[in-house]
Amino acid sequence: MSSRPPTPSAELPSSDRSQWRFHPITAPTEWIEEYRPNWFHPIHFGDVFKDGRYKVIRKLGYGAFSTVWLAIDQQVRRYVALKVLSAKESARTQELAIHLRLAELTPSHPGAKHVVALLDSFRHHGPNGIHLCLVFEPMGPSANSMAEHLSHKSPKANEPGSGRKYPKSMAKAILRHALLGLDSLHQNGIVHGDVQPGNLLFAINVDLGLVEEEKLKQDFNQKQVVSEPPKRLDGKVDKWAPRYLAVAQPLASYVDASSAFTVKISDMGAAFWRDRPKEPITPVGLRAPELIFGDPFDQSIDVWSIGCLLFEFLTGTPLVTLCWGSDQLEECNDDHLLQLTDVLGDLPEEYFSRWAHARKYFGPTRQRIDPDPNTPITEDEGCFDDPEARAEPLETFFRNEKQSDMDEAEASMIISLLRRILQYDPKDRPSAADILQDPWFKQGEDIYRQ
Repeated sequence: MSSRPPTPSAELPSSDRSQWRFHPITAPTEWIEEYRPNWFHPIHFGDVFKDGRYKVIRKLGYGAFSTVWLAIDQQVRRYVALKVLSAKESARTQELAIHLRLAELTPSHPGAKHVVALLDSFRHHGPNGIHLCLVFEPMGPSANSMAEHLSHKSPKANEPGSGRKYPKSMAKAILRHALLGLDSLHQNGIVHGDVQPGNLLFAINVDLGLVEEEKLKQDFNQKQVVSEPPKRLDGKVDKWAPRYLAVAQPLASYVDASSAFTVKISDMGAAFWRDRPKEPITPVGLRAPELIFGDPFDQSIDVWSIGCLLFEFLTGTPLVTLCWGSDQLEECNDDHLLQLTDVLGDLPEEYFSRWAHARKYFGPTRQRIDPDPNTPITEDEGCFDDPEARAEPLETFFRNEKQSDMDEAEASMIISLLRRILQYDPKDRPSAADILQDPWFKQGEDIYRQ
């Protein structure tokens, strides 16, 4: 009989494979190394939670701090989404407190229905610690992936290389719902802090209560359903990881995006009270300038992210594309600031004077310095030293990437809105409510409006 394996460290290993416990897993799942004390709870289909009340039948998704499952609430016979946080995140998150506060508020704000509501919560003890479990209504895919599921009725969302491009009316509806939800949060002193496509979920618009359990269980006819069994490098039997990792199967077929739909803001894991800010986890490409410079911040960081998404949903191209080689924060920040300068214009002196590497890219009168053509650009110098790789000004950038059925009048209207939102000074940015009153959001009929 082999000896028992040592208890893994509560800290995640680096990219150095000598610190890993397992052979790599190729299935598109969370990282197997995250199953260790203080991190993810191992879950299998058929597992039950809260004294048998919730039974897991399908994997819906995962994130940096949790896994999400479709479960049956066997007490009231309904389907729910079960979010199981890592033990580490469970001990520090404000997510439950924020949801409980939202539940106390009168849902009179029109944006209240555009924030995913909490149904139940409890703590679960497992081999990796104590995990906060949050129960929500089941939701469909996120705006990060919904474009992939759209039918032929929305061809512009399926063009090769279109990324997260949506038809104009659909993009407007997604963003309108997100703004309504944000306004509801902001009016109650809550900052979301992680506004991104993956946290904008499409509501299911069929009655799941009429769907048989067998049809909602993990579909084992798909090409990839679960990973191969994890194998430790030392050959021992692991006590902290599951027997397999499940591949996420969002409930895309239960969302009809060709007609009226509802989008809701999810994941309050990064949210905070406006007067008690915490370290944000906004994706690097969606960071507002004040986050890059480590300045105080408030709800206007959510507004900046909306501006970035407005550009991306209508063009299929991110406003800022940070290079894969920027694995160090300083180089990533340099790339980010260079692209913002190219697209939006010169940084205010207050920011420029604090940019440690500004003189590497700009001369004494703030003119852009071209690199020596005889000196090869190395990875640690950033990706945007090359003049040919520089981004275009916003007006040119948007017009070159916009959808073919968008006329000049509408393009100008959207560019004007982008300029209003993407202000370097957070005090100059409009509120979510202000943006909803912009002419572009007010014009015309919207078949998706809810």
